[in-house]
Amino acid sequence: MTVHFIGAGPGAADLITLRGRDLIASCPVCLYAGSLVPLALLSHCPDGAKIINTAPLSLDEIIAEIQAAHEAGQDVARLHSGDLSVWSAMGEQLRRLRALGIPYDVTPGVPSFAAAAATLGAELTLPGVAQSVILTRTSGRASAMPEGETLENFARTGAVLAIHLSVHVLEDVVEKLTPYYGADCPVAVVWRASWPDQRVVRATLGSLQTAVGAEMERTALIMVGRSLDTEEFDESRLYAGDYDRRYRPVGTEPRFPEGTE
Repeated sequence: MTVHFIGAGPGAADLITLRGRDLIASCPVCLYAGSLVPLALLSHCPDGAKIINTAPLSLDEIIAEIQAAHEAGQDVARLHSGDLSVWSAMGEQLRRLRALGIPYDVTPGVPSFAAAAATLGAELTLPGVAQSVILTRTSGRASAMPEGETLENFARTGAVLAIHLSVHVLEDVVEKLTPYYGADCPVAVVWRASWPDQRVVRATLGSLQTAVGAEMERTALIMVGRSLDTEEFDESRLYAGDYDRRYRPVGTEPRFPEGTE
């Protein structure tokens, strides 16, 4: 028996890995985060599967369901939205399972920031503009931010910011970032990226609050960075005609002559 933690992706039912889909289809028990996981994914469950929405359950109740499946020798598909490596509450469940000796594995999913970038048609790491993306959030009731992990500290790097779970404090976000990025810095707010009802607002830090208006819902991602809207960036050396690389040797003395590994 194994508990398969599966990243269900950002929302679109077809943005799940083949491995994740196949694991869902193989498990007689499925626990899913009903507040964010699309119901269409449950169509992959086998006939007669026990399907449990964990949104109204406590951690103790979730672990009790997993223990019952373990005692019955039944594999469990545990679905969380996005990717499990960030803000999934998987860590506390794994700690309980390790203490109980219940085996598990983890299948990654498409993260929401990647779905938002795809919606925007943006490469976030443009040469000469930005080469780092910081995934962060602001403090909330469920989890406070550790000391030092502040928007101001991250903004000092100039990296692209993907700010989760923070649209309800948009005014505060704009106030803290503007001194570092400037009022003209491109930004975007993407609600429910990849869902059928997704919405996008593009603006600058200076105009964002007016552009967003009263549309503030928690299921939104704030993207901030110069790479979101610019044609002024360098071309990667990777595809330059004179760039000597293993798969395209160039020059009289290439680093990797043909026929070498």
